[in-house]
Amino acid sequence: MTTASKPRSAYEKWQDGIDKAAGNAEWDIYDCEIRMAINEFDRHLSGTAGYFRLDWQLVKAMIWVETGAVSKKWRSNPMQIGNPGDPGLTSFLTGNEGGSLILPPVWQGRLTVGTASSFVSHNIRAGIGYLLMRMANFAIKNVPDTDTRTYEVTVKVGDNLDKIARTQGTTIESLRQLNPGAHMLRPGQVLKFRKAAMRKVIVGWKFITPSSVATYYNVGDSMYAKKLDYALSIIRKGKAAVCTQ
Repeated sequence: MTTASKPRSAYEKWQDGIDKAAGNAEWDIYDCEIRMAINEFDRHLSGTAGYFRLDWQLVKAMIWVETGAVSKKWRSNPMQIGNPGDPGLTSFLTGNEGGSLILPPVWQGRLTVGTASSFVSHNIRAGIGYLLMRMANFAIKNVPDTDTRTYEVTVKVGDNLDKIARTQGTTIESLRQLNPGAHMLRPGQVLKFRKAAMRKVIVGWKFITPSSVATYYNVGDSMYAKKLDYALSIIRKGKAAVCTQ
């Protein structure tokens, strides 16, 4: 009597598909698009605190996990962002959560819900942008205006720092920096100010690893980090595509 073999798990079957992807040109067709997109984000975000270059092969592994060349979505929506009922794309494009700080200026207005769900180049940038938005640490801070001139305003009856800041296009923080002794205002007092505003800014970044991608990008797949690790190990062994600049 022979012992029946143990049925293969869903994860093992998925691994079989990834193993077959190695060396299959169809699974590598987005290499240059991914690298081009990451270069755009890198140039845009390189000046933010603590930013480090995104690993393009990790993004490729995300695409392999999200869809893969055998999926119907491979030719339109490989990163799966923008699917019906998925709030990720909307949250990124509205800018309420900081997406407008992440998306390179050249894509502002070009990348939409419609295009991100239909065109691969847009979908890849939407996925990368959403990932970076989730990995960024934001804070509301005093941001000086491009107008660096120092102005003066005379305090009137009923004025306070908040009222003066709002009417003069500056912030309480900026007023206090230029007028350290202005704890109690009096009519006739002259205050210095510079144009400024309180805005959301990027103050740092989380480490981007398969585990953190699974936490902040993916929802619902408990095996996501494990799959990313496996896909990435296969991709690392392959040859990188030669891309023209």
